[in-house]
Amino acid sequence: MAYATADARQQLLDTLAQAIEEIAFALASLGEAYELLDEQKADELEQEIFRPVQTAYGRAKRTHAEFARRHDLPGRPFEPAAPGAPSQGVKGFISSAVEAAGRADGMLATLQDSMLPIEVGDAELRAGLEDVRRLIGEVPGQARRLLRTLGR
Repeated sequence: MAYATADARQQLLDTLAQAIEEIAFALASLGEAYELLDEQKADELEQEIFRPVQTAYGRAKRTHAEFARRHDLPGRPFEPAAPGAPSQGVKGFISSAVEAAGRADGMLATLQDSMLPIEVGDAELRAGLEDVRRLIGEVPGQARRLLRTLGR
């Protein structure tokens, strides 16, 4: 039974790590979009989209590290992601970020639906997953609003 629990906890960490990598890609894409915007729109992007994604990234990494530490599992470092080709422009970078945030949210939703966080996790892990999903769940709506106002 202990082996199955350890495997399930590792699976949980691996899935969370994949979601973190998607969030890192979203951050990198938003950073590139920021550089291409005028000051007013860049500030809006930072406030409405970048900060929540950055907060989600930090929370997800902390959740991963603390869960691994609590259960004597190996943690791992997370490297910054490459955002892709500059030719995609602001809209392309923001769309890429939205897609990556959506993939991360989907992974975390599937993880939560699997009941692994309840069966082999703990309250801190569940709270971390919920917090990350809440933060990245706002990205599509905020991005649509920002994209509608670009060029005005």
